[in-house]
Amino acid sequence: MPASTLEASKARLKKAVHRSSATSREGILERLFTFAFKGLVYPQIWEDPDVDMQALQLRPHSRMVTISSGGCNVMSYLTADPAEITAVDLNRAHVALGRLKLAAARHLPNYDSFYRFFGEADEKGNIAAYERFLKRNLDEETRAYWEGRDITGWGRKRITLFSRDLYHHGLLGYCIGAGHLVARLYGIDPKHFVRARSLDEQRSFFDTALAPLFDKRLVRWATSKKMSLYGLGIPPAQYEALVSASPTGSMSDVLKQRLEKLACDFKLSDNYFAWQAFNRGYAPAAAHGGTGEAGPLPPYLRREHFETIRARADRVQVVNRSFTEHLEGEQEASLDAYVLLDAQDWMTDDQLNALWSQITRTARPGARVIFRTAAEPTLLPGRVADAILDRWTYEEAESLELGRKDRSSIYGGFHLYVFNG
Repeated sequence: MPASTLEASKARLKKAVHRSSATSREGILERLFTFAFKGLVYPQIWEDPDVDMQALQLRPHSRMVTISSGGCNVMSYLTADPAEITAVDLNRAHVALGRLKLAAARHLPNYDSFYRFFGEADEKGNIAAYERFLKRNLDEETRAYWEGRDITGWGRKRITLFSRDLYHHGLLGYCIGAGHLVARLYGIDPKHFVRARSLDEQRSFFDTALAPLFDKRLVRWATSKKMSLYGLGIPPAQYEALVSASPTGSMSDVLKQRLEKLACDFKLSDNYFAWQAFNRGYAPAAAHGGTGEAGPLPPYLRREHFETIRARADRVQVVNRSFTEHLEGEQEASLDAYVLLDAQDWMTDDQLNALWSQITRTARPGARVIFRTAAEPTLLPGRVADAILDRWTYEEAESLELGRKDRSSIYGGFHLYVFNG
């Protein structure tokens, strides 16, 4: 990546996260988070795309803007047949991952090679496929990223992540791995969870094996430190929102509650998020009596969607900029859908108002905005100007229902706003 582009990327991230003086305790934590967030954070995005698509009601004319993150949902949205998707992200690793997925959908020879690359992501043959089919079809910036080296890879090219199990890497992969290590120190192997064959068995394993871990002194001490959740992509400001949402004020209790939903509210046979959390990878073909097909998968990794995604991949562009910055370049009344993930939890009131001013300016009548929050309530009332917010309808009942359906289970609230025009 050219030096000027890299510096611009760093500046955007600092602007998004830094709220406090560099010499204050909070300021130091914010800057440590910025440093951690420069590399790959999410090898898989942790928002449920099926819930998103139900909320967004995408149509063939729909133009949408979303935060990219790991790129999974961007690819999955293509199954709903929107006209255009722009994926923005402040993290250059996420931009590179999104662009690699698009190139792979276009240029890998078939579904099996695509699934090996992003579903299994742990075979040396993926590197050969990169060299043969993908390398020459990437833009210079993306190719430079994947062929670059960093400390976390012990000097190996980043593209080798796809031969070393991508889902064991990135901040999220390391954080999940650390959680498994701590559990095993107490005699519990989280991978045994995926042996459950019913919701009753899932509940039993959670109650007897997983829940007691959150009362251990080491776990309560570790989760009381804001830096302990950087691996989940949670900056200091969002940590405070999570703690304030807990009746006990304990992050350990918050995490136990979120893990309980992940473990107990959805069948393993339908929840690939649970497989990633407890098995550190997608379900193998033999899971739950499979006959050659893998277990639950994101929409973009399902065999039946591959040709559709291949045909529509050119509808997506992935860019390294902030949401507000991108919207400033869009025409008035030109967009139909916006996906903010949990980014607003990071924002100051000024940043929220700047963002929603641009969303309102660019929205067509009936446009839909979805986002998630660490705490349960929507964070916009009292923070975004009434003159802006009054032009939107908050679909409270639908938001609550969709939040209950979100299989990733890590957020307190899911929120849907519809533009009145």
